[in-house]
Amino acid sequence: MKKSIYIFSTGTISRKDNTLCFETDEGKKYIPVEDTKEIFLFGEVDFNKRLLEFLAQKEILLHLYNHYGYYTGSFYPREHLNSGYMILHQAKAYLDEVVRMQIARSFVSGALQNMNQVLRYYENRGLPLGDIREGILALGEGVPDCQTVEQLMAVEGNCREKYYQSFDRIIDEKNFVFEGRSRRPPLNRLNALISFGNSILYTVVLSEIYKTHLDPRIGFLHATNFRRFSLNLDIAEIFKPILVDRVIFTLLSKKMITAKDFEKKMEGIILNEKGRRTFLQELEKRLTTTVQHRDLNRTVSYRTLIRMEAYKLQKHLIGEKEYKPFVSRW
Repeated sequence: MKKSIYIFSTGTISRKDNTLCFETDEGKKYIPVEDTKEIFLFGEVDFNKRLLEFLAQKEILLHLYNHYGYYTGSFYPREHLNSGYMILHQAKAYLDEVVRMQIARSFVSGALQNMNQVLRYYENRGLPLGDIREGILALGEGVPDCQTVEQLMAVEGNCREKYYQSFDRIIDEKNFVFEGRSRRPPLNRLNALISFGNSILYTVVLSEIYKTHLDPRIGFLHATNFRRFSLNLDIAEIFKPILVDRVIFTLLSKKMITAKDFEKKMEGIILNEKGRRTFLQELEKRLTTTVQHRDLNRTVSYRTLIRMEAYKLQKHLIGEKEYKPFVSRW
């Protein structure tokens, strides 16, 4: 199975014959390309055009993050599965307001249902979350009536705000109080975890879209504009609750991440390197966890489920089968 490579150290990554070499002051480490599907760079790493040509040849994506753990961009090799036929259908669906709204509603519906599943999971373990769950269900009833993407995103935003009210009840830790959503920079530790996790998930989804015929620049819920990618943001909405949020709850309940894993930067709070490493290790564990897929009658990993979501969208766009978002059943 191919792996994701995370690099935090300062050094140089280059092509050495038919493999990759990461060199630091401590020495050299070789990275077999046949076992690598994507590389995440968090450290100050130098590379050249020859490396990018090699990554493109081997169809390996390179995701870049700055010193503070913020996503700065991706090297997205020339689409090896690029299909003019699919891109035309994708663009046609985006330009048709009715079709675009249908797809966008599905993304929001999937996100809300998975929020509900997370709340139900903890409610079944004795936490008082029924009022929040009922509030989200009531707000979600407005999704079918939305006539514009802006209205739809407003409903989704209100639901997520209600959903975040559950975090303090689930976590119940004085060092990790929600206090409202804040971004760039996150103003507290819990927001730093959410922002970092969401950012990583966006790039994971981008890597899975790369293995399909879809163009990640054409989203439906998130507007297609001069931003490089948007479809990965759409699909990530469905998986945030069951991947990022569940990882956060696990890390904090097991005290795998504590207040010592954060630092103050740029008038905000960010995860330090140890905290990022711990988060990524647990998220990777979650992505490779397998669940029973009812339709296929076999187990698949969460990462595979993300790619399957893109496949389902492909089938919808060419009129083969109506798209229905993945909803967790645990």
